Amino acid sequence: MRYQQIIYDGLWRNNTGFVQLLGLCPLLAVSSSVINGLGMGLATTLVLASCNLAVSSVRHWIPNEVRIPIFVLLIAAIVTAIELLMKAFYYDLYMVLGIFIPLIVTNCAVIGRAEAFASKNVPLASLLDGIMVGLGFTLALVLLGGMRELLGHGTLFAQAELMFGQLGKSFSLSFGDNYKGFLLAILPPGAFFCLGLLIAGKNWLDARATVSQPLYFKEAVTTPPSS
Repeated sequence: MRYQQIIYDGLWRNNTGFVQLLGLCPLLAVSSSVINGLGMGLATTLVLASCNLAVSSVRHWIPNEVRIPIFVLLIAAIVTAIELLMKAFYYDLYMVLGIFIPLIVTNCAVIGRAEAFASKNVPLASLLDGIMVGLGFTLALVLLGGMRELLGHGTLFAQAELMFGQLGKSFSLSFGDNYKGFLLAILPPGAFFCLGLLIAGKNWLDARATVSQPLYFKEAVTTPPSS
């Protein structure tokens, strides 16, 4: 049951973007389209999963007094490796996301999960937690990017070729050639408005689902025992 709770917690109940409101800088800055949000979300997921696994694997050998600097060092090394991989294989997407890839090092969600979860739990649970928290963040990025792209440009999955190559050109959807776009949606204030609407929608869904949820979803998530 604890793994079901980890999945539900990361994806929905304590979603990084909609509940904890961590990592707002990349969440609001790069979510101008679905593809930008998906690329940033997957990169962050890979960082979270790798860092959680690394921290959990060496937690018994890290002195408590210097654990935070060591966590930051591990995160920086992993982010650098992922940045180089993106630069090598997804250069166009890397150029679009720009400085926000190396800034994953400063994302509060990454260091927060390393300190609050991975440093206290076994590697398998920590890996799952990293994946689920990352996918929850990706979900927030994709929904926010889709909402802003649709309102701002009247399209969805524009420039999908940045991630999927020539095949991605067939993914693009347009909802009217005469649509002039809603400029506010793609500007920074529009990001805040759209995020607020998505948070309100999540809260409404949670309120509707309270009665029908399984008991273990209603209870506070207990931390899996460490070894």
